[in-house]
Amino acid sequence: MFLSITILITAILALLAGMAFGSIWRKHTTEAKIGSIEQLSQRMIEEAQREAANLKKEAALQNKDTLYQMKQELDREIKEQRSEQNKLERRLIQKEENLDKKADLLSEREMDINKRINILSRQENEIGEKIKKLDDSLASQRAMLEKIAGITSDQAKEMLLKNMEDEARYESAKVLRRIEAETREIADKKSKDILSLAIKRYAGDYVAERTISVVNLPGEEMKGRIIGREGRNIRAIEAATGVDLIVDDTPEAVILSCFNPIRREVARLSLERLISDGRIHPARIEEIVNKVGEEMEVAIREAGEQATFDVGVHGIHPELIKLIGKLKYRSSYAQNVLQHSIEVAFLCGIMAAELGLNVKQAKRAGLLHDIGKAVDHEVEGPHALIGADLSKRYGEAGKVIHAIRAHHEDITPDSILAVLVQAADTLSGARPGARREMLETYVKRLEDLEQIASSFQGISKSYAIQAGREVRIIVDSDQVNDSGSALLCNEICRKIEKELSYPGQIRVTVIRETRTVDFAK
Repeated sequence: MFLSITILITAILALLAGMAFGSIWRKHTTEAKIGSIEQLSQRMIEEAQREAANLKKEAALQNKDTLYQMKQELDREIKEQRSEQNKLERRLIQKEENLDKKADLLSEREMDINKRINILSRQENEIGEKIKKLDDSLASQRAMLEKIAGITSDQAKEMLLKNMEDEARYESAKVLRRIEAETREIADKKSKDILSLAIKRYAGDYVAERTISVVNLPGEEMKGRIIGREGRNIRAIEAATGVDLIVDDTPEAVILSCFNPIRREVARLSLERLISDGRIHPARIEEIVNKVGEEMEVAIREAGEQATFDVGVHGIHPELIKLIGKLKYRSSYAQNVLQHSIEVAFLCGIMAAELGLNVKQAKRAGLLHDIGKAVDHEVEGPHALIGADLSKRYGEAGKVIHAIRAHHEDITPDSILAVLVQAADTLSGARPGARREMLETYVKRLEDLEQIASSFQGISKSYAIQAGREVRIIVDSDQVNDSGSALLCNEICRKIEKELSYPGQIRVTVIRETRTVDFAK
């Protein structure tokens, strides 16, 4: 135990001694190193001082060299600036000399101009005096000429202006004649091709009707049964149908008269059923008339649907279809309006196809163009405007409405579709046999044509020919020349269009001839 403690103590003492020795050794070593470092630092400082002295000497030399070069550069620039200044001074001196010369020239020119102004003033005074003398001379000559001619200068001006106006009218008439001839030649060829193709591709039937209907009777005794006791049956028929029943001396027939074709048709069918049934009395008459009226409503709607199906137009409002069906019982100049509308629709479609337009829309406008005639007995106004209002009410397109409104030129047409409807309507109504008119109306139109033609100055004779479709006019060759005849023909056409109402078109032919007569003796 004691030994181990002694060893431990000895070890601790040895450790302490070692530590003390190590400390002394490190201190000695460190001092030695510090001494060597100080010597090295001293040498480095001395070398740095020598290098700094060298650098200082070199910098001083370089500064001197730079200053010398800058001085040389500054001297050169100063010399150049002095040289430029000398040049500028010389230029200024030259400019001053030039300005002095120009001032002298301007002074000379100013003196020259003043001299010329004085000369011009004298000349102006002389010219003024000459003009005054000339005016006086012209006035005296004008007075002398007016005295010799017997007219004043204003009258001479009017005569000159009139001659110039006549010459201008003559030249314009020649130009108008040439342009019309060229345009007519091209337009006629194209329009005839289209119209002839449309006519060739469509052929419609004509149905002629009047404002009366005839009902055939099985015997004369049936007239008494229709009249009834004290006329009660005939009064019941007229009250229920709204038509006039005429029982006269016509054998085995009675006549129904009414402006409304639908009411007339209802009365005709009702009377035929009553005759075939044999029971004719007021109660039975009312029953049959009501039943036939309901059947007519169905027939009207079916006729309208069939017409739209035949034409190939769909999506029309049911009320418009019903109005189309009513046209079956409406006539215009003895032409059935429904057949006419269908024909116009087909013609419009064919012409629209030739022109590259919307065929469906053209057919629609053609079918609906006379829709106003279905209600024109009930609504005041032209049927074209009535039809346009109805089409607008039931949702038709704007172009179709405009074509309907303009097809009789109640308004000016502004689309090709409107012109097509006009042409197709005229073509359908102007076909031979398509329409009939009263003799009085026909004769009156012929008289009006000749009267309009004779109302112009220079007309010798006028004749309405070709059933009123042409008027031939013979002019006085001494009063109307060739170009004036073309202008006269145009004016007569415009007046006929403005004052007359007629189907189709009227051809106006102006004839001018010069006859030379002599006698052989």
